[in-house]
Amino acid sequence: MTDKDLTTHCGIYCGDCPRYKARFSDMCADLLQEFETSHFSELAKIIATKNDKFEKYDDMLSLLKTINALKCEAPCRLGGGRGPSCEVIVCNKNRGIEGCWDCNDFEKCGKLDFLKPFCADAPIKNLRAVKKYGMENWAEHREKQYPWM
Repeated sequence: MTDKDLTTHCGIYCGDCPRYKARFSDMCADLLQEFETSHFSELAKIIATKNDKFEKYDDMLSLLKTINALKCEAPCRLGGGRGPSCEVIVCNKNRGIEGCWDCNDFEKCGKLDFLKPFCADAPIKNLRAVKKYGMENWAEHREKQYPWM
């Protein structure tokens, strides 16, 4: 996979994204499979009569399934991420541009606001880097995508 493949339209680098790496997702899938194979739900029902935390067993399974579903099977540029209905991808296609860095309005574009809770201003800084260094060379200059990483 090249840096170009891992560069999203909006300034995220898929190689840094936990949804793309998705080790947690694979672990959830393995745990769900183990619960199923071992028929743990039957044991959980019995344990729940003595330990009320097990009354939330089904909620835990639901959460594991939800986490598992977060996994991106491919980088955004190759059909993963938010997919072809993503507002940013649609906008880029309508404008005939490769990514937001080719648009003069990306610095103040509201279509990127959905990223702020997760990435703060990293996508904007990354878009500046793509514009400056090009898609093949920007990644070494990228911002830390998630503030907590």
